Amino acid sequence: MPTPRRTKIIATLGPASDGPNMAARLVAAGVDLVRINFSHGTVADHRRRVETVRQAAREAGRQVGVLADLQGPKIRIEGFRDGAVDLEEGAPFTLDTTLDKDAGDQERVGVAYPELVRDVHAGDTLLLDDGRVLLTVEAVTDTAIRCRVATGGRLSNRKGLNRLGGGLSAEALTDKDEADIRTAVSLEADYLAVSFVREPADVHRARELLHAAGGNAGIVAKMERAEAMDGAVDIIEAADAIMVARGDLGVEIGDAALPQVQKRLIQQARDLNRVVITATQMMESMIDSPLPTRAEVFDVANAVLDGTDAVMLSAETAAGQYPDGAVAAMDRVCREAEKSRAATESGHRLECRFGSAEEAVAMAAMYTANHLPVKAIIALTESGTTALWMSRIRSGIPIYALTRHPATQGRVTLYRGVYPIAFDPTHGDADSVRQRLVKTLLEKQLVTEDDHLVLTFGSHMGVAGGTDTMKVVKVGDLLEGPERASPSD
Repeated sequence: MPTPRRTKIIATLGPASDGPNMAARLVAAGVDLVRINFSHGTVADHRRRVETVRQAAREAGRQVGVLADLQGPKIRIEGFRDGAVDLEEGAPFTLDTTLDKDAGDQERVGVAYPELVRDVHAGDTLLLDDGRVLLTVEAVTDTAIRCRVATGGRLSNRKGLNRLGGGLSAEALTDKDEADIRTAVSLEADYLAVSFVREPADVHRARELLHAAGGNAGIVAKMERAEAMDGAVDIIEAADAIMVARGDLGVEIGDAALPQVQKRLIQQARDLNRVVITATQMMESMIDSPLPTRAEVFDVANAVLDGTDAVMLSAETAAGQYPDGAVAAMDRVCREAEKSRAATESGHRLECRFGSAEEAVAMAAMYTANHLPVKAIIALTESGTTALWMSRIRSGIPIYALTRHPATQGRVTLYRGVYPIAFDPTHGDADSVRQRLVKTLLEKQLVTEDDHLVLTFGSHMGVAGGTDTMKVVKVGDLLEGPERASPSD
């Protein structure tokens, strides 16, 4: 029985994932969650793709989570009258908020965000198309921003716009996002990603809108604004997870600063018992190539070694030529990186006091499992919180979250090293529940009768927040009943 991969893989759905049997191929390649990107596609597209993946997962006997990613206030230029233009270094170029939508030319282009004139000043640097074109602001009027091209290049319609150092005042949630939140609820998404978060209030507002729509998905704060870095800890605490969205973040803080910021955000999230996703250009060459570059292999492996919960594929699976190949390549790299000693040893919270008995039990279970010949850790859980705490500890031992709640099963698909199993602990006494539990594990060929397990549960089965017990048990002894239980029980 091979050890399951601990780092989770997220694949973005798109036209490429619509190919024949592609959903089944993505599931077979090892995808753990799929992402629907509300920046592209229709509601019908998203619904069809999610249903197709869920059906493929059911047929494979797996649980695949769903991440719904809001577009947010993407600030873009408008269009050009005759198609793309080539801007030369030193040439003047104007961003004009009054220009017609598709009237741009070699000297000026419209902007889809009129308030931009209030956010920039002479001397600022503006970055277009993820930093491929740089403009230096020379003057600002009530309706236009007059610039000089600092780095030239080809510029086409609707490309994104950032200010070096951040500071653009666009709200994190738009009217479109509010409508998309309702769609995410109707799709029963497990996570909702909020783009361009500036402060904890953006996360709180998204949660309010989600609850008002009848949803309870986990909130992922996308860290992609420079101004979010100073208050990162508060944002992380407000969210259930964060995404290190390296595209816009790298543009705003500068590419050289990005590696250390990524490492710091991953560590901060783990310290605060939050989940973290590393995203953007992880295997971008696989949009057109059947193999990743060596640099991409190192990038993914380093994120795994830093402790990320998940790595994410974007255009590689949404629009690339090798969607399942990209997942398979990422799977190989993650598994190899997880063999490293750095990926299995942890000093997490060894010097800290725990906030509750539940957290103390979770930490004790991981410490025990890491120091005994244990095959797996079994968490009987209602909300998945015990499994989350466990997953913050680096380990090579799988954690199986047994829960009766589909929402919890979906939520834990994102937790590093945690695997959901549908199981109802509310029928029968404690001994019969444990017998059913090990029979379920045996049927799935996850353990053998000779294996030892660390088991956590609550004195009152089926009650959220009640984990108070840890036991070391032998599978075979539980099958035979309490009168034959091992002394280690």
